[in-house]
Amino acid sequence: MLKSYHTKGVIEAGLDEVGRGCLAGPVVAAAVILPPDYTHSLLTDSKQLTRDQRNQLKIEIERDALAWSIAEASCTEIDEINILQASFLAMHRAVATLPLEPEHLLIDGNRFVPYPTLPHTCVTKGDSLFLSIAAASVLAKTYRDDLMAQLAEEFPHYGWDTNVGYPTIHHRRALNEKGPTVHHRRTFRLSY
Repeated sequence: MLKSYHTKGVIEAGLDEVGRGCLAGPVVAAAVILPPDYTHSLLTDSKQLTRDQRNQLKIEIERDALAWSIAEASCTEIDEINILQASFLAMHRAVATLPLEPEHLLIDGNRFVPYPTLPHTCVTKGDSLFLSIAAASVLAKTYRDDLMAQLAEEFPHYGWDTNVGYPTIHHRRALNEKGPTVHHRRTFRLSY
């Protein structure tokens, strides 16, 4: 079972992002502040969960969290500043739009551009260790999956309703036949 990172009384926000390895769509980050004694037997890294489990957890997290926020960095921003910096930008935007200010940030991964006013801790595989990061993982994943499914209605050739922008054989084949859309990352062209 996952745990909380800090002792009681410290308001921590878990952060995670999704979509770094995609050829299309924004990178999406979520920040989540859970109640101090929050527990959930199913909550873990979103990649370990089924779509139905993620969608159910999304409802519960949005209902039970003290605060949560989701933010994006666009394909244009990814191309301008690179995917890593865009991931940090999306995380900063998620923190900035939290309706409750945290006292500490818990980041999934081993690097982060410090937020101007808050201390942080980076945790490799944090989404499988800490509840707040796992919750952020679920919210970011469900949001981005839903977004890519909506975009797939306008651009059906690329299979975004199933591959959510990742470089599958079907997606690459469609890129070679149809070319990129406005939602494709131009700097990822060598991956096409």
